[in-house]
Amino acid sequence: MVDFLAENNLCGQAILRIVSRGNAIIAELLRLSDFIPAVFRLKDKSDQQKYGDIICDFSYFKGPEYYESKLEAKPDLQDLDEEFRENNIEILSRFYLAFESVHKYIVDLIRYLDDLNEGVYIQQTLETVLLNEDGKQLLCEALYLYGVMLLVIDQKIEGEVRERMLVSYYRYSAARSSADSNLDDICKLLRSTGYSSHAGAKRPPNYPESYFQRVPISPTFISMVIGRLRSDDIYNQVSAYPLPEHRSTALATQAAMLYVCLYFTPSILHTQQAKMREIVDKYFPDNWVISIYMGITVNLVEAWEPYKAAKTALNYTLDPANIKEQACRYAASVESLRPQVQQLLKEGFLREEIVLDNIPKLLNCLRDCNVAIRWLMLHTAESAYDPNNKRLRQIKDQAINDSKYNPKILFQLLLDTAQFEFILKEMFKQMLVEKQLKWESYKKEGSERMTELAEVFSGVKPLTRVEKNENLQAWFREISKQIESLNYEDSTAAGRKTVQLIQALVEVQEFHQLESNLQVCQFLADTRKFLHQMIRTINIKEEVLITMQIVGDLSYAWQLIDSFTSIMQESIRASPSMVTKLRATFLKLASALDLPLMRINQANSPDLLSVSQFYSGELVAYVRKVLQIIPESMFTSLAKIIKLQIHDIMEVPTRLDKDKLKEYAQLGARYEVDPKQLLEDGIRKELVKRVAYSLHKGLIFNPKAKPSELMPKLKEMAATMDGFYRSFEYIQDYVSIYGLKIWQEEVSRIINYNVEQECNSFLRTKIQDWQSIHQSTHIPIPKYPPVDESATFIGRLCREILRITDPKATSYIDQLNTWYDMRTHQEVTNNRLFTEIQDTLGTFGLNGLDRLLCFMIVKELQNFLTVLQKTILKDKAIVDIFKALLNAVNPVKGIVATASKVYTSAIAKTQKIWPAYLESIMKVGQMQILRLQIANELNYSCKFDSKHLAAALENLNKSLLADIEAHYQDPSLPYPKEDNTLLYEITAYLEAAGIHDPLNKIYITTKRLPYFPIVNFLFLIAQLPKLQYSKNQGMTCRRAADPVDWVPLVLGLLTLLKQFHSRYTEQFLALIGQFIRSIMEQCTSQKIPDMPSDVVGALMLLEDYVRYTKLPRKVVEAHVPSFIFDEFRTVL
Repeated sequence: MVDFLAENNLCGQAILRIVSRGNAIIAELLRLSDFIPAVFRLKDKSDQQKYGDIICDFSYFKGPEYYESKLEAKPDLQDLDEEFRENNIEILSRFYLAFESVHKYIVDLIRYLDDLNEGVYIQQTLETVLLNEDGKQLLCEALYLYGVMLLVIDQKIEGEVRERMLVSYYRYSAARSSADSNLDDICKLLRSTGYSSHAGAKRPPNYPESYFQRVPISPTFISMVIGRLRSDDIYNQVSAYPLPEHRSTALATQAAMLYVCLYFTPSILHTQQAKMREIVDKYFPDNWVISIYMGITVNLVEAWEPYKAAKTALNYTLDPANIKEQACRYAASVESLRPQVQQLLKEGFLREEIVLDNIPKLLNCLRDCNVAIRWLMLHTAESAYDPNNKRLRQIKDQAINDSKYNPKILFQLLLDTAQFEFILKEMFKQMLVEKQLKWESYKKEGSERMTELAEVFSGVKPLTRVEKNENLQAWFREISKQIESLNYEDSTAAGRKTVQLIQALVEVQEFHQLESNLQVCQFLADTRKFLHQMIRTINIKEEVLITMQIVGDLSYAWQLIDSFTSIMQESIRASPSMVTKLRATFLKLASALDLPLMRINQANSPDLLSVSQFYSGELVAYVRKVLQIIPESMFTSLAKIIKLQIHDIMEVPTRLDKDKLKEYAQLGARYEVDPKQLLEDGIRKELVKRVAYSLHKGLIFNPKAKPSELMPKLKEMAATMDGFYRSFEYIQDYVSIYGLKIWQEEVSRIINYNVEQECNSFLRTKIQDWQSIHQSTHIPIPKYPPVDESATFIGRLCREILRITDPKATSYIDQLNTWYDMRTHQEVTNNRLFTEIQDTLGTFGLNGLDRLLCFMIVKELQNFLTVLQKTILKDKAIVDIFKALLNAVNPVKGIVATASKVYTSAIAKTQKIWPAYLESIMKVGQMQILRLQIANELNYSCKFDSKHLAAALENLNKSLLADIEAHYQDPSLPYPKEDNTLLYEITAYLEAAGIHDPLNKIYITTKRLPYFPIVNFLFLIAQLPKLQYSKNQGMTCRRAADPVDWVPLVLGLLTLLKQFHSRYTEQFLALIGQFIRSIMEQCTSQKIPDMPSDVVGALMLLEDYVRYTKLPRKVVEAHVPSFIFDEFRTVL
């Protein structure tokens, strides 16, 4: 018969592929369970209020029209719904595919069984497949994996959350319209079961059997699988555990499979007492906590509580006397095993000959250790017992007390066993590699000795006082030939023959009185020794390694091991060399990966990479978690250095305990992860944790504080960061890492990540943590709950700066780069603020602040345009005023008759619309001032700290602009193509170096707006009466009660006009020019000698316009005659 798993056996390959896929699906479900978007849990009030109407469970399907109409009634809900879709459709699709694959898995399994029944696979039926060893294993696994999938889904992704995700996917995807979509079946299979994994939650009735029966599976198949699992040792594990008391451990994998499969026929659990007694006697006579898949543990006491037959059968195991007997047995076992293993681990004890002579003894010791560790770990685990269940508490307490359980001792035994196993495996692998070579060399040595002895007895060899003896000469020759003829390939015959040869050599020594000659005796003894070595060597079999692999399985502790983390960390802190022992434990834990990967590998499935990456990623994450104690200890020492460096005036030559750090740095562990990398990652993680916490705590401001806490807090923060930085420099040589590089990379990552999170509030499509290029799973940046409206410290810093430089309360004097309080005329802050931020957060901080301000400007401009379009331009009365004014001032090149009357009446009629307008314009202007200051600070420090970079960027920028201008004059010249990222990338560099002009930036895209120039012109002349010109300070506010700040006003208007077509700016300037000319004309005709203050203001605006936009003067002189400007200068 063809091998069942051969590539040409379709029947075997089909079921192998199904089982392989099952393991991959479980890995994907476990992977996704960490990425459930929090909103689907609707945990807190704010989420419920915000998303309650757009996230529904399956009640949606009762009346989709009702829900959709509710959405359509409210535009803002539709907007939120659309935004929610954009942000979540990717992850929802991933979840849906996982759910769909579970349904497809069971459908494919059922189809396979139907094919078997219908004879699609020639000569194969369900019975013949179950007779084949591989077939039996695969069919049992197929059913078991389906059960595990359902349990994992319910445990990791709650029912309500699943329903909400499926409904959202249904609403947002095109799947509902496609005919072949099986969304209905998936929803039926995965609808909520009412089960909750939270402690103390009640178990739903008929759970999980009703859940397992949602897709009907052939009862014949189920009963045959359960029959096989009950009676056979399907994995032939018992051979690895010869002792009868180890039988339940030997059959543990099968017991877990049986536990899951029994839920498919709950009648056995409920009523069939005889079968349940048989199952319990065979699989659970001495254990009641089992691991069902990759460390997911189940307590049978709780799981079988609702089933009469199962509960009755299990009561024999749970009899206090039985529990006591088992617990005491393992207590005694641990007591005797610990010294035994420690003795074996003593330096130089495990030598090759000792190992080869004692293989059975050593394997027995390993078995005893592993069985004891398994029982104690599972039966004393906190997670296996519900604290609210009195009976479980009693059983647990009895198990802990009778077994004298001490987690530290158990952990020590686990460490020693793992180390012992590791050394033994390595020795065996080495011996297997060298087996034939050694055997051949021993054979050659023995044969040569015999030949030499033969020559001695020929009487020719000058060996003193040996008489010639032809019989012995011939006999030794024969023995030499016999040794030569031993065949390595036929180990059994060779072994027998070697034993006979040893016997013959003993006898020849006795019968021929050869003892008298010491040299001959020595030759004979040496040859016997070589023959003994040959027997030992031929007994080195691979089976020993396989047995060690089976016995050493630690997959049941995949999750439980976490409860030992603190003990591991304590022991590393106490003695860092402990890490080498831990390495063996981690490698032992890594063997758990064989379980899910074996079938995937056999099937040559492409899932191998992703599944192994997931589990090994989990393991590496756990190793990192344990070893994080090393950088933590370093940083504890570092904290002392920082304290000395910040608070002691003289620079103290502090040194870390060098030997300690040396010990820490030499991680002997040669894990798949480079240990130096692991240490560096650990240091980075600890650095990120501490710096992020300092920034979070250090930059919280009280808005009511007078004066503002901004500068003192920034100074304090700068000192802390400097302390971190300098101490980090100190330790870099001890641990041999690039301190400065790590510092820059990690601090920039923290700041960029926080900027990204802060900017998320302005984006429709948010950047989730798993999408962020700044976030990392190994070195995560902590996320703190917001303290106020800002999400992060960078937002708080930005909003505090905006608060203290608010144009309604302060006046900005451009020449001094300083803000003064309007009422008290005291200085509030100046451009030193940005130097201080540079000292605290570095270039990244300033750059991030700049990015955030860009987002705020965009938001402000968008809100402003909405107000303009929806309220001002929709108000008919106001629009009529604009129309009338436009008619009055046409043509713009002319002069308005009765100018002051026309303008004043228009201002008076539109008075009520300007306050909101003014606030928006000034906010934009204020943020532009801050951006100018930031660019200035960045450019200054760039020229100072990296002058070559600054010069290179400036030249590259100029040459690029020159090329682009040349291209527009002559299109045959080169120009960067669409897909060329040069311009995009250079912009990032230029902004980081402050070589850009925020005032020239286009922030938003705009449409044509009617009356736009006239609206802005009216707005400006409505503000001019509130301002006055003073020689010292330029334009200032007349009354603090009616605050207007000149620079933000001008820059806000400039920015706003820049967003539109340049002809709007032209018209705006023309209107101002006409205003100046008309008022001046009126003054001349009325013989008023002084230039009116409004005209001074308008002229100042034109002056500032030219200055800020860096345009030539003729732009404004086109609208205002140059003699007016000259006269205006004399007034100034």
